[in-house]
This record gives sequence, C-alpha cells and structure tokens, in this order.
Amino acid sequence: MTTRISDIVTLRARNPGAVAEAAARRPRRPLIGPSGRLMIIAADHPARGALAVGGRDLAMANRVDLLERLCLALSRPGVDGVLATADILEDLLLLGVLDGKVVMGSMNRGGIADASFEMDDRFTGHRARDLARLRFDAGKLLLRIDYDDPGSLATMETAARTIDAMAEHRLPTFVEPFISRRVEGKVVNDLSAEAVMRSVAIASGLGGTSAYTWLKLPVTQDPEDMARVCETSTLPTVLLGGEVAADQDDTYDKWRKALRLPTVQGLIVGRSLLYPADGDVASAVDTAVSLL
Repeated sequence: MTTRISDIVTLRARNPGAVAEAAARRPRRPLIGPSGRLMIIAADHPARGALAVGGRDLAMANRVDLLERLCLALSRPGVDGVLATADILEDLLLLGVLDGKVVMGSMNRGGIADASFEMDDRFTGHRARDLARLRFDAGKLLLRIDYDDPGSLATMETAARTIDAMAEHRLPTFVEPFISRRVEGKVVNDLSAEAVMRSVAIASGLGGTSAYTWLKLPVTQDPEDMARVCETSTLPTVLLGGEVAADQDDTYDKWRKALRLPTVQGLIVGRSLLYPADGDVASAVDTAVSLL
C-alpha cells in the first residue's frame, strides 16, 4: 500500500489534494471482468448511522478496524470491488488498494437509521458528477417506498433524476428497492415475493432510460420465490447480503440457488463478510466468491 492507515489523518490534514491525485492515477477496469460475475464488498452502512453488527451495537464505529477488514477483503482473489461513501472510498484510495477494482459510490444516505425522518432518504452522498470527476465506476441508491408516506414520491422523483444524471455520464446505477412500512415506529422492509416483485417493477421504470440501471435485491423469505422475482424485470441484478445471519451456511445456500437465475450477475455483501461470526474475514469472503 502506498500509505499506511496510521498516516491517513496526517495526509488528509496536510495534503487534501492527495485524494484527487490518487483518483486520477488509479488504474481502472471494466465493470464486468473475465469471470462474467460481480463480487462487491459493501461498506456504506456507517454513513446512515447503522454501526451495529449482530449483537455489537458499535462494531463498525472503529474506522481503523473497518479499513483493515476492507483491505483484507479486497485482497482476496475474485473480489471485484467495493461500495462505500466518499470518506471510506477516499481512505481506500489513499491506501492504494483500489487499483484495478470496481469503485461504487453510495449516493443517498440521508435516511438515518431509526430517525423520525428515516424515510426522507435524501441524496447526501456522491452525485453523478462527483463519481465522474473521481473516475469511479458506478453508483448505488436505496429506494424505500412506503405506501402510507407521501414523502416516498419525492424520493422516487429524486432517484429518477439521479438515474438520468448517471446515464448522461454513462455510469451504471445500482438501485436497491424495497416496499417498506413503519411497525411500532421502526422501518421494516417487506421481503415477501409479492412486495419485492412490486418494488422491482417500480424501480425498473424510473428515469428516462434504463440502459445503465442495475437492481440490487434481497433474497426473498422463501428462496424458491426468487425465480418469480427475477422474472419481473430484464435488468441485470445482484444480490444484497443484509444482516449477519445466525445460520450463515443457510444464507450461503440461498445465495447459491439465487445465483443460478439468469438475471442474477453477482453479489454485493457487507457486514456478513466483513464481520463474520467466527472472525475469519478471508474465509467468509472466499466462501462467497466460490458461490459465483
């Protein structure tokens, strides 16, 4: 690595231009590599205030520890890249670990976890022009739609215009749609097949073009329903990882089955690989890669 993690603060303080310099010299690659599949490590949770992993409320709050885990995950064979917010991606740029990787910026993180305004998910992260300027490779947005919340319409409209802006730069946008509702004040995503199919249909139609749109979808409660879900759109799809599962082997099995579907092109997984129950990041990442 060109910079040590312990040097990042000093470098940021004394030479803020180092980020743009690192971005300008970073070797790039096509979105889809020789394997024909995508394996992306997600680390955009902290910017939403979602720091918990399993029973540890502040597991992702230690930035040095998170960066060490990310560097290890990115070093494993078969890992194509990373999804994160500007602060984390720029740390990784300075560390020199994004060369030849797919770099995906997280765009809307305004819906802070458990806040009264959580569903008002404004675009507080990367803009399309930021991703283009930094020579990053794609963007991701979260689209949660609550049928009882009129504010969801504003989120949909902003998402559509963001998809348009990304397409103007010929940058792929990974849309993560959910039908959501509040249960006793907490936002809950409906993972039934019917709800996911409806969210896919809505997300697929956003924007003036879908040429650069991908979908980022959960595996449904019943994995046998994933075939019906994936028949709802012809857009290329990746699976999201979600919370760390009590039975990770069962999760792997669900991913394995869903990856056989024709529209599913890969995985974008975060906490379950970066913070596995047994602490072995390399083994967890290697197992996920083997599913592809």
